[in-house]
Amino acid sequence: MQARRHASDDGHHGIDLAPMLDFVLNLLIFFIIITSFVKQAGVKVDKEQAETAESRANGNILIAIKPNGEIWMDRKKVNLPEVRALVERMHAERPEDTVVILADKASESGVMAQVMDQVRGGGVQSVSVATRGQE
Repeated sequence: MQARRHASDDGHHGIDLAPMLDFVLNLLIFFIIITSFVKQAGVKVDKEQAETAESRANGNILIAIKPNGEIWMDRKKVNLPEVRALVERMHAERPEDTVVILADKASESGVMAQVMDQVRGGGVQSVSVATRGQE
């Protein structure tokens, strides 16, 4: 007696990857959208009060200066020369973004002036300093 194979050759030889690719694409889109909304300097500073402070809705690149002179961007400590490179990269990705400097009221004004110079050297001319408004 001779054995016969009953396998049909219908052309399916593997796993269908289309659903997995759709899922990965959706995750990628989700993370791209979420990261564009989450902008934080990474530290909390005590801002100086200003009676003539104006409120602005924009300001996507945040730079914090702590009382001891540490500079923080994107939740990590950076050196002064790194500020220019990071601002250039962020400005190239999104040219409409502006910079807001969150300087602690106990920080030195010289550090803030140096950070502003680095930001302007990075190509962003619109630089704001965050303050507390009238309460």
